[in-house]
Amino acid sequence: MEKVKYLIIGAGISGLTFANYIKDDYLIIEKENEVGGYCRTIRKGDFIWDYAGHFFHFKTDEFKKMFIDEVDDKDIISKDKCTKIIYKDKLVDYPFQTNIHQLDKEEFIDCLYDLFNKEEKEDYDSFLDMLYGKFGKSIVEKFLKPYNEKLYACDLTTLDKDAMGRFFPYANINQIINNMKKNEDVSYNNKFLYPRNGAGSFIDILYNKIDKNKVKLNTKIEEIDYQNKTVKTSDGDTYEYEYLINTAPLNHFLKLFKNNEFEAIENELSYNKVLVFNLGFNKKSKFNKEHWMYIPDKNTNFYRIGFYDNILDSDKLSMYIEIGYDKDAKIDAEEQLKLTLENLKKHGIITDDMKLEEYCTIIMDPAYVHINGKVDNDITKLKEQLKNNNIYTIGRYGAWTYCSMEDSMIAAKELAEKI
Repeated sequence: MEKVKYLIIGAGISGLTFANYIKDDYLIIEKENEVGGYCRTIRKGDFIWDYAGHFFHFKTDEFKKMFIDEVDDKDIISKDKCTKIIYKDKLVDYPFQTNIHQLDKEEFIDCLYDLFNKEEKEDYDSFLDMLYGKFGKSIVEKFLKPYNEKLYACDLTTLDKDAMGRFFPYANINQIINNMKKNEDVSYNNKFLYPRNGAGSFIDILYNKIDKNKVKLNTKIEEIDYQNKTVKTSDGDTYEYEYLINTAPLNHFLKLFKNNEFEAIENELSYNKVLVFNLGFNKKSKFNKEHWMYIPDKNTNFYRIGFYDNILDSDKLSMYIEIGYDKDAKIDAEEQLKLTLENLKKHGIITDDMKLEEYCTIIMDPAYVHINGKVDNDITKLKEQLKNNNIYTIGRYGAWTYCSMEDSMIAAKELAEKI
């Protein structure tokens, strides 16, 4: 039996960041044949795609410098975000609630009237209840409700009022009115950086700074015995650890414990799956400025699309498409690809003379975790119990939260410095 001080599950952005800061006796176990988790880059033909849209909005100088210093200036693209909503065959600037003046007159009046007559409360029962209280009936039912139902693939009354945290584009009446005269995007990601060779470039930076001999790829954790502080792996090895650092999705992680100790809370966890298509066409779309678009229409299968070619300034349409599903749904990717191409034509994004040259299909499972107050409290208690046994679970999926890549890196760094 081998002994290791820090056994890290998962070589995604959180696991690699932790290893960068611990610089000690560690071992990373990764089930895939490459590092990166959901932050991987795919190359097919003339196209560079990520597992899904990953854009960098650094708020700390430390991580921004780590990125900037290791990438040639010519390989870093800086953009002012250009995002639109496809609403009833017209384009409306995102976020919807601050751009209702771009709607037809009658719909604009409906939104404005309901906005002024909304019934705010000190405390809201759910995410949907909060939306109605903050924005009124029309804004919610024209965009916020249908879009988020497609995104989360669930009943919005089951989500906590703060399910999206700082990532939800709140706006008060003054901001909405002022935006009618002076358009101003104050969202957290109004400017972003993107590496010309894909988001995987940042993973490469983290990976190249650690000892690759301390990373085991193509290896799964089969069982965790936290009382004896051991894990068994798919290649037949057993490791004794002092600290266990998990970055794998919490629902998968909890299944690994001996005797199913945490089955009850694992069954509580709610989330959705997302089917991602990366598509490469032989020529550009007429939409040659937009970076991504939101689609609330329930008759369109996808809820968001993105344009890599408009970020990379390349001469062929290169896209990602995102389609949300309930966690238990069966996905027919072939049927959805056919439907996706039909809907892209319906919205005028592609035309009959455009040829699909390359594509790849990804299923993110889990994709978006569903934040719920009761489950959140149970997870907090679980983390405390695990911590008492020198087990820490971090990252967007390990901590079961809604956060950015940089948030995950900050949490990994802070944990490494703490223990």
